[in-house]
Amino acid sequence: MNNAELIVQILKKVGTTHGFGIPSGNVLPLMEAMRLHDLPFVLTAHEGSAGFAADVMGRMLEVPGLCIATLGPGATNLATGVGNAWLDRSPMIAITCNLQTDQLGRRIQMYIDHHQLFRPITKATLPLREGCVAATVAEAVKIAMSEPRGPVHLDLPEDVALATATETIPEIPGFAPIESASSKSVNAGLEVMAMARRPIALFGSNSMRMRDPGLLLSFIEHHGLPFCTTTMAKGMIDEDHPLSIGCIERGKRQLQRSFLHSSDLIVGVGYDTIEVEYEAWIGDTPLLQIDIEKADVSASVDVKGEVIGDLDNSLEQMVAMDPTSNVWGQDEIDGHRLKFHAALRPSATTFTPHEAIDVVRDILPPEGILTFDVGAHTHQIASQWVAHFPKTFHITNGWSSMGFGLPSAIAAKLARPDLSVVCILGDGCFQMTCGEMATAKRLGICLPVIVLDDRWLGLIRVKQQRRQLPVYGTALQEEDYSEPPAHYFGVPAVGVRDAEALREKLSQALESKGPTVIEAIVDAEHYLDTVFD
Repeated sequence: MNNAELIVQILKKVGTTHGFGIPSGNVLPLMEAMRLHDLPFVLTAHEGSAGFAADVMGRMLEVPGLCIATLGPGATNLATGVGNAWLDRSPMIAITCNLQTDQLGRRIQMYIDHHQLFRPITKATLPLREGCVAATVAEAVKIAMSEPRGPVHLDLPEDVALATATETIPEIPGFAPIESASSKSVNAGLEVMAMARRPIALFGSNSMRMRDPGLLLSFIEHHGLPFCTTTMAKGMIDEDHPLSIGCIERGKRQLQRSFLHSSDLIVGVGYDTIEVEYEAWIGDTPLLQIDIEKADVSASVDVKGEVIGDLDNSLEQMVAMDPTSNVWGQDEIDGHRLKFHAALRPSATTFTPHEAIDVVRDILPPEGILTFDVGAHTHQIASQWVAHFPKTFHITNGWSSMGFGLPSAIAAKLARPDLSVVCILGDGCFQMTCGEMATAKRLGICLPVIVLDDRWLGLIRVKQQRRQLPVYGTALQEEDYSEPPAHYFGVPAVGVRDAEALREKLSQALESKGPTVIEAIVDAEHYLDTVFD
């Protein structure tokens, strides 16, 4: 067994199921080890996509996702996906396959210092050297999986990969636990909640990684708390729950802010300010933070209390104690939710993005997975979509990089082949990653990809209009056309111009044995009214 095989064996032992990347000569030893030891290598169209896919694998399977690139431009391309995992806190092992050890540091073709590149966007960047490969990989796994989770970069010289392994497969050290919150802080937090008459719970992205997500539901029902979520925490509790008031800081955000400002306490549970900082919306409403780390806030935020420690343990303690009470009425919560969703669906005589989104939600099973990309449609989907289960709603909010949607859908389908997966993205995002349709076709996965085609970088156009700037540099296509091409890279492509046609084509695509591109020609004028209001 050589060291490349040793690395593969360790990653398989911790549960890694796929590796995403693009090969070069330096990558071949690792690829061959993956072939020999049945850890599938998934060839992507771009290294950035490999990083995004590994990120979502890590989220869904709660093991380190794996992405692989060659040196130089392969590494710089990969950095976009690695940065995504860094800010969104997804466990990942990112391997760059490098020159021979004795060539490192020289001015040789394609060489750069990978450690300098990855240091700002990883939890650690570690060199692999003969004699300490196993210990280094085991340490990388421990770091990646310890809270707050994130990516670890490993740099693998080709001679190290090919050298005969001198180590055995190690026991993986236990992940570093987070200390439990003190009973004193838990009691103090409950006292803050008990004094509030109109508290609202807010779940953020750190809650996605709880060992027992059911504690979130127990917490809000035990204390009778209306709740909202950030974009990434959608689905942690079924949004059809009568206490749900929806997603904040996306479409129709001012309506949500107004309702939150009618509260006298925000209970932030697992709220990571990387999604949106508290001071952007909380106003003078006091905050109780229940999380794995202290609240990152400006001096303007009134922090009434903090329960900092293992999130599962904190909620277990708070559910075991006597419930608090409040004066919220169900009619008030129901009325706001109806008003919010009505505002997201303005009347129109043309085929709109909100119509298309409703069709997808209606057809996709409740447990089906949606992935989407970054742009104006992100705001609409985040607010409009009703998520029913954890890990069925995937977006990047911390990194907010275009190009996430399609590779994340591929990874979600590989992670959960038993579930239906649909990807929605804008035409700008599709142009950036359409090559990944060939990846999906090669994998033979059923994956409807719905392109909301409005011929613009819609979010930037809205920002230009709101700042009273001329619309410039954001047109994706000047001319109109009647039909999309018959296929992309051999993947069937169909065009739709109304809700019924989308319903028909999506239903067919979900029965297909491979991917399908559905180009929905939409009129996105309502984004101007729904995205930032």
